[in-house]
Amino acid sequence: MEIREVLALNLRKKRTETGLSQEELAHRAGIDRTYISALERSIYNAGIDVVDRLARELGLEAADLLRRASADPPAKLRKRKAAET
Repeated sequence: MEIREVLALNLRKKRTETGLSQEELAHRAGIDRTYISALERSIYNAGIDVVDRLARELGLEAADLLRRASADPPAKLRKRKAAET
């Protein structure tokens, strides 16, 4: 899974867990709602400052939004395993 997809999944999950709409999160973080929608759909890359602002509004550290699920191995490892088969 690409890092953009990791961000998209974590952002949507944490936003819905906190009960925030895209519009409310966007307002709090000073970001356009359509930008949050695009991030959650893996369309745009987010700058580190944007990731930090979103994380703070969700009560997280920026790294939390970029953390891969433990079941998702890094791309390099997936490629190596695919080459072995």
